[in-house]
Amino acid sequence: MRTFYELGLSQTITQAITEMGFETTTPIQEQTIVPALTGRDIIGQAQTGTGKTAAFGIPLVEKADIENQHINGLVVAPTRELAIQVAEEINKIGQHKGVRALPIYGGQDITRQIRALKNRPQIIVGTPGRLMDHMRRKTIRLQNVSMVVLDEADEMLNMGFIEDIETILKEVPKERQTLLFSATMPKAIENLARQFMINPKHVSIETKEVTVPNTEQNYIEVQEKQKFDVLCRLLDIQSSQRVIIFGRTKKRVDEISEGLNKRGYSAEGIHGDLNQGKRDSVIRNFKKSVTEILVATDVAARGLDITDITHVYNFDIPQDPESYVHRIGRTGRAGKSGIAVTFVTPREMNHLRLIEQITKRRIVRKPIPTVNEALESQQQLAVNKLKHTIDQGGIRPYKELAESLLEDNDSVTLLSAALKLLSKEPDATPVTLTEPVPLRQKKQSYDKRDDRRGPKASYARGERNRSSRSHSKRPKRTKKIS
Repeated sequence: MRTFYELGLSQTITQAITEMGFETTTPIQEQTIVPALTGRDIIGQAQTGTGKTAAFGIPLVEKADIENQHINGLVVAPTRELAIQVAEEINKIGQHKGVRALPIYGGQDITRQIRALKNRPQIIVGTPGRLMDHMRRKTIRLQNVSMVVLDEADEMLNMGFIEDIETILKEVPKERQTLLFSATMPKAIENLARQFMINPKHVSIETKEVTVPNTEQNYIEVQEKQKFDVLCRLLDIQSSQRVIIFGRTKKRVDEISEGLNKRGYSAEGIHGDLNQGKRDSVIRNFKKSVTEILVATDVAARGLDITDITHVYNFDIPQDPESYVHRIGRTGRAGKSGIAVTFVTPREMNHLRLIEQITKRRIVRKPIPTVNEALESQQQLAVNKLKHTIDQGGIRPYKELAESLLEDNDSVTLLSAALKLLSKEPDATPVTLTEPVPLRQKKQSYDKRDDRRGPKASYARGERNRSSRSHSKRPKRTKKIS
């Protein structure tokens, strides 16, 4: 890998990259940045966590003209969260050059966005539906755009945005530069590239390079009715500091997060039915460690850029290998280690083997943890807290009180009581989860989705369809976890 200094970037860009903590390029950055700076169209096939935002963000900022009062660059992204995250990173890269990026997405007051557009940002990062709203209102004009980036193009295809993307690209000058990034390359994306790109350079990062080598990948074979208790034991045993738990549907996410809070954990859920204010609040609380556990659907978690996730738990096995890679890519980032655990029911074992085959990575089987193991782990954690407090000092004001307690109690009894107070004992509060619809292979048909319809529409086809099936006329079956 090369250092960023070797790429011939301007001083303002290298200064910003250094302050962001970047030193050497990732494979996608090494193969993309230089040809992009020369004006070449690029197709980049890479997963989340490979550094692709900087791969297109650096050329966008480097080529931006701060004297030009019009929009220079456009990034089209599938979800609000990703649009926000991309805009944040571009703003960090452009902070010393004076380049500003503005996220544009559905669910936020459009008049607020119109006011922000009057500050004339050089780069727009937007979701397709809201971009088209602004184009119709003529509050965003694309006739001066010189570079367009399509981020996570396959996800936009899955969400039914392909026609919207075509409409947007037709409004941009033909002599523009186009960069397309996608984890997979279905026919529709190849057709899009042929229609709108000129002699693009293909950059492909092999799957084996993107399955997060710093992440320990495990699975536990478990019956559906055991999942929640096993999750709680793992949270106690692994002393997880910051956790993302993935559920298959919105209803599932709500039930898991509510159940965790009942049992004394600090958790919040995020999915497409939350309004924008609530979504922003949940993410802000998680980033600031106000809550330790985020429970999410696949779509809602896209775009989250938090580098210190210690554990990812797949409460429900993901629909496809690509989603698996996206999920576990939330941990083991920025050189840190992480742990990903997937719960698999006996009838889902073949699906797990398919994920192993596609990702070229063996997922290690682990036994179901016991209640005693969870209790022992919490007791050891309490011991460590006591030792750490002693090492820190400052306990002299408490010695007189301790001596008075020792007049009526022996030291072993007092210490035992302190350890009991500090230990989180396993909680058996009953929690009820709706039994999920059996996992099926993803169909190759796509429903139209438009983020202009607001928060209710901000979830992908698979999440919507599975949720609607769970609300069918069949009676709901529930399992009570004791």
